Amino acid sequence: MLKRPFHIGAHPINWVGEDVKEHGDDTTYEQIMDDMQRLGLAGTEMGRKYPREIDVLKRELGKRGLRLVSQWKSVLFSDPAYREAELQAYRNHILFLKEMGSDVISTCEVGGSLHFDPRRTPHEKEVLRLDEAGWRSLAEGLNAAGAMAREHGMKLTYHHHGGTAVERPEEIDRLMEQTDPELVYLLYDTGHAYYGGADPLDVLRKHYDRIAYIHLKDVRTAVLEQARAEQADFITCIRRGVFTLPGTGDLDFEPIIGELLSRGYDGWAMLEGEQDPANCPPYEFANRALQYIDSIIQSKAGV
Repeated sequence: MLKRPFHIGAHPINWVGEDVKEHGDDTTYEQIMDDMQRLGLAGTEMGRKYPREIDVLKRELGKRGLRLVSQWKSVLFSDPAYREAELQAYRNHILFLKEMGSDVISTCEVGGSLHFDPRRTPHEKEVLRLDEAGWRSLAEGLNAAGAMAREHGMKLTYHHHGGTAVERPEEIDRLMEQTDPELVYLLYDTGHAYYGGADPLDVLRKHYDRIAYIHLKDVRTAVLEQARAEQADFITCIRRGVFTLPGTGDLDFEPIIGELLSRGYDGWAMLEGEQDPANCPPYEFANRALQYIDSIIQSKAGV
């Protein structure tokens, strides 16, 4: 069996949609975890179908040899009025993940997002970009949350994400520039990098020293181009199948995996597709992704 130089897990979003609730909504957490075990994976993120009780979650993961690697945490730090409440919620999130043995916290600012910002109204059509005050407040909030994470031996990893105020390459750059590198790390996502207009390899090379966690996601470029032409929003893109798993879309992962190997990356990388499981069977697609990634690792290692 191939010994991979970094850890590969899978996100349950491949089985059950998080943003598009009808995707896989009848799927149970047992099915998801059983598939991950069959795939030989050892790590998962938290999913909306997973048990919330710590004892139950530990038992269900443990009997399948799985570890909870992380869980998404939305924050609204760009608005100072929300700062204290958001930090308290973040503290609680840290304590849950610490109890589960996680090391990294997937973190994303929702201020300005069309879909995730609780202040937005249904008739709005565009993501609102942050102004100078918003950027300052976001950086301050992230640094404060990152300090709390560090106190508990964890890392805040910022998830640049489609449909939010930090999705474009210049926005990723600015976030990295304005936050403390000892407190705020990057969750590098190949699919969201491309969705936001960046070359994923460029983002990887430019910010490698800040990367503490990875999502490996592929893109169907024809779907994205059509959506862009129609000015479709992020959730519409998900429904149309803009994302898929590595090796089943149009991104070339050979230079990306090669860069990770040459840099000696040894952290976690999650397989993530976020598509309709009725059309794209999760086990099958994840198995194809693993074979694809393993073939690249073997070729690079000369196995």
